[in-house]
Amino acid sequence: MTMEINAIPEAFQTKLRLAVLSALLTGEKNFRELKGITEATDGNLGAQLKKLEEAGYIAIRKAFVNNKPQTTCTLTEFGRRQFQEYVEMLERLLWQAEEPPAL
Repeated sequence: MTMEINAIPEAFQTKLRLAVLSALLTGEKNFRELKGITEATDGNLGAQLKKLEEAGYIAIRKAFVNNKPQTTCTLTEFGRRQFQEYVEMLERLLWQAEEPPAL
């Protein structure tokens, strides 16, 4: 099933969630890396990561490294497929757009 403009999943409806998903396309990132990429606050980033995990877009792994907690996020296969469908929907919209009138 293809994604439609009137049914874009919540994961793609905020700048922060879209930034997180985009960053994870290139591989796993830890919390600090995602914070640097997105420039989000700890609380906001943490809340959005939880929402993305609950929706199945990302997997979160928590571990201790040198006695310090480390959160690592990866894009799930579902998340990758959904991201691709989102991009394909945007491409279809661009192709369907009429050329602007000549001035």
